[in-house]
Amino acid sequence: MTSGALARVIRDAADPATGPAVRPDAERCDLCGAPAPGDHRHLLDTAGEQVLCACRPCSVLFVREAASEGHYRLIPHRRTRLEPVPTAALGVPVGLAFFVPRTDGSVRAHYPSPAGATRWELDPEAWRGAVASCPELETLAAEVEALLVNTVQGREQHWIVPIDDCYRMVAVVRREWRGLSGGSRVWPEIDRFFAELTEQRG
Repeated sequence: MTSGALARVIRDAADPATGPAVRPDAERCDLCGAPAPGDHRHLLDTAGEQVLCACRPCSVLFVREAASEGHYRLIPHRRTRLEPVPTAALGVPVGLAFFVPRTDGSVRAHYPSPAGATRWELDPEAWRGAVASCPELETLAAEVEALLVNTVQGREQHWIVPIDDCYRMVAVVRREWRGLSGGSRVWPEIDRFFAELTEQRG
């Protein structure tokens, strides 16, 4: 899912020498080519599993799901801090992962690594257990919202976030990871990422 516009953002974040400031193509609408402001919205192309940048006029076209005929989905703004969700049964490696429900009812789990986001299909029974403990997970918008979890070293950070937030976190890990264990920089930067999350309505 990281091909397309958001893949450019992740790659550029991992390589400060080629950041967005010198890559103006990363700030253009992927639908019409018009300039996209820094706070532009993203669309998910469900056919190609790509996240696309969208200028305001183009994003407005997809506010109503029916207008997209299921092909493009506007990624929402919603961020909600959750009470701790039991995640042991979800199999979260290193305590940091995100979980994305899909339109077919399955759930795909991802965890960030120096090479990008590793993913696997979650056991359906494990996900049903998580939803039973936190009914708000039932409201996740398929493909475009995720449960984001950080339980590293006793942390209890659980959020509903838009999928582009998850890929921003992947970019942080790729940029800051050093050696086999991550080094001394990556975890403080992950803490900074979570500290800067703010609750927001969709």
